[in-house]
Amino acid sequence: MDLRRVVMGSRLLFGVAMLGLCPVAMTDACAQPVPETVAVTAQTALPAGPGAKAQNGKSADDWRFGATVYGWATSLSGSATARGNTANFNASIIDIVQKSDSVLAWDSYFEAAKGRFGAYLDVVWSRVQIPKSAASYANPIGGLSLSGQAGGAVTSTLTIIEGGALYEIARWQGSDGTLTALDGFAGLRYWNTSAQVALDVTGTLDVSDPRLGRLDRSRSFAIAGSGSLRWADPLVGLRARHWFTPSQEIMVRGDIGGFGIPGSAWFSWQLVGVYSYTWQLDGYAIAALAGYRALSTNVGFKGGAADASALNLLVHGPLLGVTVKF
Repeated sequence: MDLRRVVMGSRLLFGVAMLGLCPVAMTDACAQPVPETVAVTAQTALPAGPGAKAQNGKSADDWRFGATVYGWATSLSGSATARGNTANFNASIIDIVQKSDSVLAWDSYFEAAKGRFGAYLDVVWSRVQIPKSAASYANPIGGLSLSGQAGGAVTSTLTIIEGGALYEIARWQGSDGTLTALDGFAGLRYWNTSAQVALDVTGTLDVSDPRLGRLDRSRSFAIAGSGSLRWADPLVGLRARHWFTPSQEIMVRGDIGGFGIPGSAWFSWQLVGVYSYTWQLDGYAIAALAGYRALSTNVGFKGGAADASALNLLVHGPLLGVTVKF
């Protein structure tokens, strides 16, 4: 094992959470310190009554903002098709960090709210290489086999930008001082992705196979690249938030999207669960969060045998972050 690579990858995936700000709890429940909102999560409950203010001086009529940077330690499973060549993969975060030459990621979130309405923006970017040991060639061509020469049998670059509107549907105050809120949201998730399948040339190639015509080849090595694939998925979802105390919150969020609409995926879904703890400071708050996130898409692009591209992807793993609310 290359210890230096493991350390570098770990820093890139987890250390990014300390570079900036995290999801937001915008105000606080029952005029107490604001519980936190999460990147992948939502705004905090509003102060308890008309004109009520949290300790940070924010009321339900004030704008409330939060920003987040979080680290998402992702495992990948599914399949990628590039120019008719399909590779199946199932790579854990350990596989990716220990055996690939490239582990880069950026994850951030911003939320703004006023009254019961809010808006959010979530940005995910990553570039990872999946090693040959975690992949298999699904539709082999004579003379080609999956390769690890490029540092990874499959290289995936993924950009996801999600934005939408939030509305607090209902809230329930517990007799013990706890608070539960239910939010609905709708928005758009934009994807921009590319995949490269690396192949070893192991024998004489049958040039009559149309999938060979678009490969980038050297004498012993070939790359099937999908180019840049772009689509946008409309989505709808719900999230539930519960505060045990003014400082401790759990949040569960789920959405579905795509629906096979032209220009979107056949289907996509997401589930997130997060626990957060908030420290109230003079005029702002800082929250630490930990949780788990899973995001899936299934999309295909029609073309001839040499041009077909598709992605069936499940990205999942633990996340850590820090939030600043103001």
